[in-house]
Formats: sequence, C-alpha cells, structure tokens
Amino acid sequence: MRVCKKCIQPDTRPKVYFNEEGICGACLWEEEKKNINWGSREKELQDIAKWAKKNTRSSYDCIIGVSGGKDSTFQAITARDRLGLRCLLVNGEPDGITELGKQNIENLKNLGFDVISLRPNPKIMKKMMRRDFYKYLNPQKITEYALYSSAYIIADQFDIPLIIQGENGALTLGVTLTGLGTDGNALRVNESNTLGTGWEEYLDDDEIEDRDLFMYHYDRKNLEEKEYKAIWIQYYLKEWSFFHNAEFALKYGFKGHSDEFDLTTIGTFVPYAQIDSDLTQVSQMLKNIKFGFGHANDHACYAIRDGRITRKEGLELVKKYDGKCADIYVKKLCNHLDIPIEEFWSVAEKFRGNMWKKDHNGNWQNTYWDYVNI
Repeated sequence: MRVCKKCIQPDTRPKVYFNEEGICGACLWEEEKKNINWGSREKELQDIAKWAKKNTRSSYDCIIGVSGGKDSTFQAITARDRLGLRCLLVNGEPDGITELGKQNIENLKNLGFDVISLRPNPKIMKKMMRRDFYKYLNPQKITEYALYSSAYIIADQFDIPLIIQGENGALTLGVTLTGLGTDGNALRVNESNTLGTGWEEYLDDDEIEDRDLFMYHYDRKNLEEKEYKAIWIQYYLKEWSFFHNAEFALKYGFKGHSDEFDLTTIGTFVPYAQIDSDLTQVSQMLKNIKFGFGHANDHACYAIRDGRITRKEGLELVKKYDGKCADIYVKKLCNHLDIPIEEFWSVAEKFRGNMWKKDHNGNWQNTYWDYVNI
C-alpha cells in the first residue's frame, strides 16, 4: 500500500505508475513540465492547426468533444481564437443531465459554435449501465465509451482531419501503465483504463447486436489510414490545469455550483466539478468504496501539484469530502436503473477494498490515510 510522497494519490488507481522513490507518475509529469520548451510545443501545435486547415475536405478544420464544462470551454475557445480553426463541437449528452449542465452547453453554443448533440438509445444504455454496475461497480463505464467515441465517429463521417481532446490521463493522472502513451497522440484513447476492456464485451448479451453499439466505439484503423490526427491539447499548452481551465471558462460564462450549494453532498470541495450529471457523484462514491479514493482526492492532488494547497491541507479536504454522496443521488441512480436501494448497497459492499475497516461504532473508516506521513 503506497501513497505518493509528493501528493496524496494512492496506488490503487488502476495502472498508475510509482517510481522507486514513491512518487506517482502525475507528480513526475509536473517536474518534467519544468524542462519542456513550451515555445517549441506551441509551434508544433500551430503547425498541426495549419495542417488541418490545409487538409480538410469539410467545412470544418477540427472537431472537439464537449460537455460545456471548464475543459471543453477552454479547448473550444483556444482552438478557434488562438489557433484560428473552424470548429465543429460534438456533445455527447450524459444520462441524468442536470439543469446546470444544460445551461453550460447552451452557453458554449452561444459563444459562437456549431454543435452536434448525440444521445445513444437510452434503453440500451441503461441495460449496459446495469451490467457495468454489477460487473465493475461502475455504472458510468459504458457512458465513457459513447462520450469519447462521439468526436472520432463524427470526424470520420464528416471528413474532418483533426480531433482535439483535452488531457492525456497517462500524464495528468500518472496512469502510464496503460496504452495511452505519454505524447500528444489521442488516437489511442481506446487504450485508457475505462475503454481498454473493449466495447465487444457488451455483445455477450444476446439482446445486444453490434449495430446497437455504433455510437460506442470508433474505427481507429480507418482514421489512421486516412492519416487523420487526434491530439491531447494539454500536451502542447503550459497553462493547462484543472484550476486554470475553470478560471478561464468562468470568464466565458461557464457556471459552477452556487456558494449556497453543499459540496459535501457530491464528494468534492471544488464548485465546478460534477455539474453535468447527477449520476457522477454516485460513481465517484463507488470508486471510493472500491479503490479508496474519489473526486476529492483527485482534486486535492491537482491543487497540491499546482502549489495551491499543502499536502496537509489536501489530506484534511479528503477526510472531509472524499466518498461523500447524498442519498438523493443514490436514489436517482437506483430509480434510473431499476435497482432496489437495498440491492445497490449489497452489491457495493461486495467490492469494498481492503483499505476499509470498521471502527468501534461499526462505521467504515478508510485506513489509507493512516499511511500518509505529512
């Protein structure tokens, strides 16, 4: 059992890398960034933009998958105003979309973009979400397939040569033991932790055909043969970070939770996370049960690496917020998937990681943080 000696990321994140000194891959990336020639990286990005404008056979130079959130707002504005690209935005509408999520995607549209919205068949989606809940304790797993694949599918269909994605998790999360690579090539997104098990596994259900899953995977080989490019824009921009993107997006009308909103109900301390769907906070709570960390830990690690808080402050925030989720969101997911709430908790307990121990009152305690030496 290890916790990073620079931030507080635990080693239970699937395929995370730790070096011999006990430092996670995400913190190593932050150190690597200090020695990068960012002027050269930006020139490379500008050259990619020029290539896209020269080689497009469409009315658009690039395609960007967006939710309306902080990262996608930063991506869209940067691609249009800084790189001079004609952008087509693709919005994969999440199940359980919130009013705030709707407002933010409308805000992004009104900033002056063409947008295509995609929503896979909700009956089939729910069926696969139920399957993933029982098999992986991750009801949002299949939604990630549709979310990520949408931009690639539309690029292929509309002959748009450049796909712009946000951040390479191999770098920002330190999961370099996946197949994502540590460069700017986003065509390998199908080798991420979530997508790496492959969309074909859902064909085990006799009631689901491959034609039902068109929106859940992209033809990487075809895109490579066309010599299309997909990039992680974070790889080329020094300023990219969780908090920078939020501050940037707020200037363009993006909205987070209000000051009156109780953030303990969603398991994090930042007001501009978990705003698109009411199902996300449940998934983050389940991640905490399974792996011992949730969104508050992710966000605290970002803040520590940015120098915004100390490691001790991050640990206190994790203890206060991580894994918290209001009952109303659990009930919404259970109603959405037609799962009795008693069965929900019964299934969740089967996945509880061995870092959890019960205290003398019978309450579960995450013992991970006993191992953090501040």
